[in-house]
Parts: sequence; structure tokens; C-alpha cells
Amino acid sequence: MIPEEFIQSNLEGIAFIGPEIILTLAILLILLVGVLLPYWRHRLLFTILAVAGLAGSLFPLWKLPQPAPDLTYLSELFVWDWLTFLSKPFFVVVGVFTILLTQISEEIDNTEYSECTILVLTVTMGMMLLVASTDLLMIYLAFETMGILSYLLVGIRARDERSGEAALKYVLYGAFTSGTMLFGFSLLFGLAGSTDLLEISQRVALASQHPQDRLLLIVAILFFLAGLLFKTASFPFHFWCPDVYEGAPTPITAFLSVGPKAAGFVLFIRLFYPLFATGHDANVYEAVSGLDWPSILALVSAITMTLGNLAAIHQNNLKRLLAYSSIAHAGYLLMGVVALSDLGLRSVVFYLVVYLFMNLGAFAVVTMVVSAGGSEEIDSYRGLGVRAPYVCVAMAIFLFSLIGLPPFAGFVGKVYLFAAVISQKIYWLAVVAALNTVISLYYYLRIVKAMFLEKPTEAIQIQVPLSSQALLLALLVPTLGLGIYWQPLARVVSGMF
Repeated sequence: MIPEEFIQSNLEGIAFIGPEIILTLAILLILLVGVLLPYWRHRLLFTILAVAGLAGSLFPLWKLPQPAPDLTYLSELFVWDWLTFLSKPFFVVVGVFTILLTQISEEIDNTEYSECTILVLTVTMGMMLLVASTDLLMIYLAFETMGILSYLLVGIRARDERSGEAALKYVLYGAFTSGTMLFGFSLLFGLAGSTDLLEISQRVALASQHPQDRLLLIVAILFFLAGLLFKTASFPFHFWCPDVYEGAPTPITAFLSVGPKAAGFVLFIRLFYPLFATGHDANVYEAVSGLDWPSILALVSAITMTLGNLAAIHQNNLKRLLAYSSIAHAGYLLMGVVALSDLGLRSVVFYLVVYLFMNLGAFAVVTMVVSAGGSEEIDSYRGLGVRAPYVCVAMAIFLFSLIGLPPFAGFVGKVYLFAAVISQKIYWLAVVAALNTVISLYYYLRIVKAMFLEKPTEAIQIQVPLSSQALLLALLVPTLGLGIYWQPLARVVSGMF
């Protein structure tokens, strides 16, 4: 017989998954509308329902108790801490901008639009579950919910060969890395006899003292890295990124470049810090004895940012260029993970927030240029300053922020990341990151040069609808604002760790 206390505690825990319940209801409503109504006439209706569902999912958050590191729910499968509390609005914002970009884009037909909104909402729900999970089984289920439906999003254009090829590559790489990560989970389960992260962390600390168990832990860490480095598009599991980003519809590319990547970095924090690090004092951690995973990640970070920046130099397709840029930024973000300090964790979260706006902004401009009859090639951006001054200035701001130039948000984010590794005396990684920032100047400014200094290939003015201009403004304001007045975000992030 099930104990009454167990039933009561799980009933109380339902309130904590209020956002996921509302998203589920929104998904069912959109599915019902798509079946009962002639969906090809109601693109705007699906957009309104999806955005309303995402926005409505935030309301339950304010009714919940204050987050705490030991506040678990639903049989201790999830934790209600500050990382969970702030990650869920983050993914909602990513989802809302993705839906709005999809609305203004012509790459996804009306016949596929309702399915696209459903998949975006479901992936968002998977990311919400993933960042709150404290159980290996739940982590894997949420990880696959996010991953499998992302494959479908990439291949949403069923009659487009590029989209189908991108989806196939994404599936093959994803299946291999997910299976590898699951095998790593099984090793930890065999060692600890539990899937709960807290219990596993206690067992890992003991097992690391024995050479035979330490070898098993090293293998488990390497298998963990396969899944996490794939999801964050980091070396050596980055090969899928350029082809998938180029073949997917641009709004979906923007979504993948921010949402699942951010979820992957939150999962880094959820897995590696409780399991393979111990608190040295209030602000600094150290790796579990005999498990020098920060050194491995530091090397991966350096290779990832270098490879991404060097490969971007020769790209003429803007989506492929931004794909390699995304790989490079994954390398920068790994700097915060390897710092083994609260400052490092704060820098990762801070940079993810500013990366959301500047990266989505760059992809938003690509979407608008393609919708206006241009292409993804850099040649289409020649003379854009004359043909569409507002869009051109916005693109320049997003690119300057991605470089890390002041007074834009990307500069403040990079300062936090550099401060994190320098405070831990990882000087060589800071030097590599600085050199890579200089390299990135070339290919980002190459786009700016084409927009402002080269003659347009066409004299036709690009007409940008008012709705698209408003969307650009919504991404521009945080990109500029967080570069000038970042203290509120810094205070919020500082309370998380």
C-alpha cells in the first residue's frame, strides 16, 4: 500500500510543475485547433496561442515558495532552486522569440506551421524539465524529449532536401552521443546503486579513493562529456553544427543556437559540480581527488573556440558563419565551467542571458533579409546600409556585441568569463580566449564592411514590416542596455550561487 505521506507530498509537488502543465494544455489546444480548423488560414492564430501559452506558463512561478537548494518535489526527482527558477523564464523568452521569428519568416509553410509551434513548445517544456532534474533517469528522459523533437524541428520542411539532410545528420550524431551518455549514467548507477544525484555524489567521493573505482569514474566522465559536448556544439562533437544550422529553417537555427545550448550548460552545472567537485570554501570548488576533469574541459574550451573562429573566417554563407561563431562561443562559455568557482558559474549564466539577445538578433536579421528576397550569402548584405539602414545598424550592433566590444552586452559577459579564469590563475586559457576574440574581429567586421562600405548588388530598397522592426527593437534594447547598465542582472545572477 502506498503511504499517505508519499501521496500527499507528490500532490503538493504538482504546483511546482505548473509551467509544464500550462505548456501541455497549450500544445493540446494548438493540436485541436489544427485538426478542427483549416489551419492554412490561421497562421496568426497559432502564433497567438503559442505565445500566450509560453507567457502563461510563467504565472505559476510567482505563486511558489522561495527557491532553496534542498527544496525537492515529486519524489525528489526535481529541485526548486534559483537555477531552476531563473532558467524557466529564460527558455520561455527563447521560445517566444522563436515563434515570432517563425511568424515573420517565409521558410516554413502554412501547412507546417502548427506542427512547428507545437514542437517549439514541447522542446521548451523538455528544457524546463531538464534544468530542474536531480535524478539520472529523469535527466535522460528530459534530455531525449528536448533532443528527439529538435530533430523533427530541423526536418520540419518535409519537401526540402537540405532540411532532410540536416535532420538526418543531427539524428545520427545525436543517437550516438545520447547512447554514450546513457552508458555513462549506467556506470554511475552500478557504482552507487541509485539514480539520485545527491546519493551518487556521496558514493563518488568515497569511490575516488580506490584506484579501480576511480578508473570507472573517469570513463563515466568521458561518456558524460559526449552527450554534453554534443548538445553545446563543442569539440570534438561539433561537426553536426554547421550543416544542421545551414539546412534548418533560420528561426529553428536561432532556437537551437540558444535554447538547447543553454540547457546543455545548465546540465554541466547540474552534473559536474554536485558529482565531481567538492566545496573548498564559500566561493571556490575543487575537483574530486584523482578526477581532473577541469583540465580536460579547459583544453576542450581552447580547441573549441579556436576551431570555431578559424573555420568561420572562410565562410560566405552567413548561417554557416554564425554556426561556427556559435561553436566559438561554446568555447568561451566552457571557461566559466572550468573555473571551479561561484564567479565562474555566475559568468556562465550571465553570458547565456546576453548571448540570447545578441545571437537571436543576428539570426533575426538573416530571417528578415531572406524574407525580403535576399539570400544567406554575405553578398546579399552588400550595401545594406543604403537599402535598409535600420536593419543594417541593428545587425552591426549584434555583431559588435558578439565580438565583445564595449559598450555592448557581450563585452560585459566576456569580462565576467575572463575574470573567472584569471581569478583561478588559468592564465593560458585567458590568453587563448583573448587571441580568439581578435581573430573573430576579422569575420564579423567582414560582414559590417559589406553592409556599409560596399556597393549594393541591387538598388531595390528592402521593406521591413513594422512587426519585424518591433521584434528587432526588443532584441536591441537588452543588447545595448545590459552593456551600459548590467548591475541588475549581475545582482540576480549573484544570488544563484
